[in-house]
Amino acid sequence: MTIRLHDTLSGEIRPFAPLDGERARIYSCGPTVYGPAHIGNFRSFLFADLLVRHLRWRGVPVTWVMNVTDIDDKIIKGAAAAGVPIDELTNRHLAGFLEDADSLRMTRPDVLPRATGHIPEIVDLIATLLDRGNAYRTDDGSIFFRIASWPAYGRLARLDPEQLRVGERVEADEYAKDDVRDFALWKAPKPGEPSWDTTIGPGRPGWHIECSAMSMRHLGQSFDIHTGGVDLIFPHHEDEIAQSEAATGQQFVNTWLHCAHLQTSGSKMAKSKGNIARVRELLDGGYSPRALRYSLLSVHYRAALNHTEESLAAAAAAVERLDAVVAALTAYHEDRPDDPDLPIVLAETREAFGAALDDDLGISPALAVLFDLVRELNRRIDGRLLSDEDARRALDLLRDLDRVLAVLPEADEAIDAEAQALLDERVAARAARDWAASDRLRDELAQRGIAVEDTRDGQRWRRLSESVHG
Repeated sequence: MTIRLHDTLSGEIRPFAPLDGERARIYSCGPTVYGPAHIGNFRSFLFADLLVRHLRWRGVPVTWVMNVTDIDDKIIKGAAAAGVPIDELTNRHLAGFLEDADSLRMTRPDVLPRATGHIPEIVDLIATLLDRGNAYRTDDGSIFFRIASWPAYGRLARLDPEQLRVGERVEADEYAKDDVRDFALWKAPKPGEPSWDTTIGPGRPGWHIECSAMSMRHLGQSFDIHTGGVDLIFPHHEDEIAQSEAATGQQFVNTWLHCAHLQTSGSKMAKSKGNIARVRELLDGGYSPRALRYSLLSVHYRAALNHTEESLAAAAAAVERLDAVVAALTAYHEDRPDDPDLPIVLAETREAFGAALDDDLGISPALAVLFDLVRELNRRIDGRLLSDEDARRALDLLRDLDRVLAVLPEADEAIDAEAQALLDERVAARAARDWAASDRLRDELAQRGIAVEDTRDGQRWRRLSESVHG
């Protein structure tokens, strides 16, 4: 087994091995909690989740850190516009982010550090940059990183050194490649803005410094993988590299992974464009969280993904196919010898699935392998070619692969007492050949979001609301 990943800095797909030989240390740029996260944000978060899940599935221990930006220009403006304290705004939107993440079955990161909880680490890092001559103070007490002090500046974003505006400053947290100037590490106090009294003076951190301080606090000065969206390559990640390596003299990150934009109608999904779709709005509108997760994962992370009604419908149909085969295997009963070929099919499937994801998280070929297995299992179920033990083995493999994908129905999925009573009543109706009652109960269950099928193995059910939009 060799896992290979595309490193943005080198532009190469390289074999991955933890720097310490044991544990993969991963940092992901997380939400800025000034408003609800949209599904474009979650494409980046779920690609990192896929990475973490696959490494763990391969037996690699992982420490996953995802930061929470709870102080920046947008948060200050948002709180002022809403007329609420900053911590009230950020706590509300952080809770919403975690609720959405849980709905989409995103693994909870091992550490979710908040910028405001790491002011001492941020201050110490800035003090080091001042001591080394990589940073300087301005008349108002702000502190900026001197890009002229770091000759390697611009490598990640492939910047033209001739375009660097040496000696000029940009105070805003976000700016474009054609506006490359010294960037803010520490911002002097302003009326109406939060401020901390520190050894480097009063003020608040700039956006870029927080990720350097928090990642090194929880993962060390050099760590394995840093993930984020392509929009973070510049300036955020470029600035992280400069300030971190200038402070430590060590390579900051071994492998940079960046996820392409989620698009809608051919344009990047972004709050500034007004074309965003939020997780909670989609789920409240009847879309399945598992179908939404599948949709956001189903295209390779470095390829643009277009979000449409059709793409969600296709994802829902794929999830329903998986649900159907899980339901069929769960209910299956056939008193016959084990299928001697099935263990080979299952082993080859697992090997091919893993190999696809080992190759830079090749999700498309991995899903193709999965659905080849689904077709083969359906053929054997229809032909009554499996034993009960075969069905259990097949279901176990699907559950094993789902440790990476996280799209199957829960193994111990419960049903409320009223719905169970309707299912039992329908079994009795069919036994009495009361077809009208059977059909009426099927319709009533469908209204409750439960699909019922009659098979050779008896009545089986699955949740419609977990599979399709309706």
